[in-house]
Amino acid sequence: MPSTVMPTSMQGDGPRPPAAVSATGLRKSYGDKTVLDGIDLHIPAGSVFALLGPNGAGKTTTVKILSTLVTADGGQARVAGHDLAGDPQAVRAAIGVTGQFSAVDGLITGEENMLLMADLHHLPKRQGRQVAAELLRRFGLAEAAKRPASTYSGGMKRRLDIAMTLVGDPRIIFLDEPTTGLDPRSRHTMWGIVRELVSDGVTVFLTTQYLEEADELADRIAVLHDGRIAAQGTADELKRLVPGGHVRLRFLDPAAYRSAASSLPDATRDDEALALRLPSDGSQRELRSLLDGLDAAGVEADELTVHTPDLDDVFFALTGGTDQPKEAVR
Repeated sequence: MPSTVMPTSMQGDGPRPPAAVSATGLRKSYGDKTVLDGIDLHIPAGSVFALLGPNGAGKTTTVKILSTLVTADGGQARVAGHDLAGDPQAVRAAIGVTGQFSAVDGLITGEENMLLMADLHHLPKRQGRQVAAELLRRFGLAEAAKRPASTYSGGMKRRLDIAMTLVGDPRIIFLDEPTTGLDPRSRHTMWGIVRELVSDGVTVFLTTQYLEEADELADRIAVLHDGRIAAQGTADELKRLVPGGHVRLRFLDPAAYRSAASSLPDATRDDEALALRLPSDGSQRELRSLLDGLDAAGVEADELTVHTPDLDDVFFALTGGTDQPKEAVR
C-alpha cells in the first residue's frame, strides 16, 4: 500500500450512535489461508454501510459470519443488540440476507415464492397473503406475480429476492453484491429500493465491487484488503486519503488574478484561463486558510472549485488494484 495512504478508522472523538452491527477483532481462516485478520466494525442503526474489496478480500465471509452462516475463529460481534455467539437465534430473527446468488425458485410463481417465505416465517395464512401481496406491489411485481419466476428478468428476480428477504420484517439486511450482473436501469431501481428501506429505519449492510454504488448509497464505507480494514469513513473522507486533490480558483479580472498569484506563490498558474490551482485535501480547515489568505490580500475569486479523487482512486491506492478487473470497479 502506498505510504501516502494510511489506514484509518476516522471515528472521531465524540460519542458514537447505537450500533446495529458491531464487531471487534473478527477473525476467520480456512486451512492456512487467513481470510479475516481482526476486523473492527461499527454500523449505526438506520444507515447504509458498504464493504468494498477485490475478489477474495473476505467480503462474503464477513456477511456469512455476521448472519450466523459460519462461525468466526476469533473476535466478538453483536447484531441487533444480540451477541453473535451467545444468541444466534435472536440474531437470525432480526436480520434478512440476500446473497450473491438468487434464492428464487424459478419453477414456481413469484407469488408462490413469497408465500413459501411466509410459511417459513410461520405467518398465519391470511397474514402471509397480505404481506406477500403488499411486497409484490411495493417492488413492482404485482402484474408478474402469477408467472413462473423463471420467466423474470435478472432485475425482476433480484427485486423478488429482496422482497422475499423482507417477509420477516427484518431491521437489518445484508445485501451481498445485490446488483452484480444487472443492467444500469435495474441497478438504479435497486438503489431506489435500498434508499426506501433505509427511510423506513432499516439498516443495510452492502457488499459491492461497484464503487459508484457505494458512493451513491453508503453513509460509511470500509475497504477490505488482505483480511484487514485498510480504511473506513464517509466517501468524502476516503477520497481525501489519496493525493491529487486540488482547489481551482478562477478570476474574471486580470488584476485580481495577478494579485492572487502573487499572494499564492505555490499555486500553478493558467494565465490564459486566469485560473490558479493549489494542492488541497478539500478539508474545511484548508479551505478556510486559503480564503483567509485571499481576504488578507484583498482579493476575491469569482469561482472556487474543489476537486477530490474519486473512489476508484481510493480503491486502487488502498488495494494495489493490479488484479482488479476494470469493469468491476466502475
